Amino acid sequence: MSLNQNLEKLSNACGVTGRETNVRDLLSEMLKPYADEIQVDRMENVIAIKKGKPNNPKIMLAAHMDEVGLMVKTITKEGFIQFSKMGGIDDRILPAQRVIVHTKSAAYPGVIGSKPPHIQKEDERKKIISYDDLFIDIGAEGKEAALGMGVAIGDPVAFDVQYLQLGKDTVMGKAFDNRAGCAVMVETMRLLKESDCGVCAVGTVQEEVGLRGAATAAFGVDPDLALALDVTIAGDVPGVREFDTSVKMGKGPALTISDSGLITHPKILRWLLDTAQEEKIAIQLESGLLGSTDAARISITRQGIPSGTISIPTRYIHSPAGILNIKDLELSAKLAAAAIQKATKYF
Repeated sequence: MSLNQNLEKLSNACGVTGRETNVRDLLSEMLKPYADEIQVDRMENVIAIKKGKPNNPKIMLAAHMDEVGLMVKTITKEGFIQFSKMGGIDDRILPAQRVIVHTKSAAYPGVIGSKPPHIQKEDERKKIISYDDLFIDIGAEGKEAALGMGVAIGDPVAFDVQYLQLGKDTVMGKAFDNRAGCAVMVETMRLLKESDCGVCAVGTVQEEVGLRGAATAAFGVDPDLALALDVTIAGDVPGVREFDTSVKMGKGPALTISDSGLITHPKILRWLLDTAQEEKIAIQLESGLLGSTDAARISITRQGIPSGTISIPTRYIHSPAGILNIKDLELSAKLAAAAIQKATKYF
């Protein structure tokens, strides 16, 4: 399948953080043709191993499989679902969003409801509605009806958004953070064909709640160096200053110099910059962002693992629908694959 087709399948799958099984199964199948071995570790990270030549570096690629979403917290006697947030979600985007409640045996569409504005007092209409004042309506006529549908505390709830082609190279979909990175990882492994270095392509779990899967996977893989494949904020929308971020869609992948969890290792940065220049791949540089990626946790595993991040500029991350440019994905995979092929010159 093409990169675009892989992204569509991954985007449409449900993988709310801590419940990544569907995405893991998809990613495992996509990676299988390009790996010598597929493993699933105790945390349920998926690890695709491509063997290299003896005494050459082992490189870890990390792309987190989870997405921000919701989880069933309680069911009211009237049959409404109250929820907790899984990952960083702005309360302002939640009211009136369509969602899907994924039970053990079925999936139920619903909508996030709130007190209607028509009967709110003026001061209420001016306030942001907190998530704990919202609820999910799946049409259940009481708590027993909801329980009879199989709804249970702990069930994941994903936004109900389907992948769409908006323009020639522009697409919209759910969970681009970080199914875009997963798709790039598959494409990178496809482009590699053979490698002098050993490569472990890891789909990590629970990144959105503390980079947890990356920590355990990196300890087990014990690589010599690592690259996280993730998304970053595209600042080419109204209201965003150049100082906030200069990264734009369609201008190539972004390389992180520093963020809140990582200062990219100098050798990693030089390796990626040289590769981009030699391969004539357009790149962007970013620093000072408040967020971070799996690279932050990987870099401080064991005695330390030199790490960096290749990111796809994406609009509206951590919201129901994101937008990105497929060309940025293609160039990200091309950069990662070319860098791996040149790694023995640097490490």
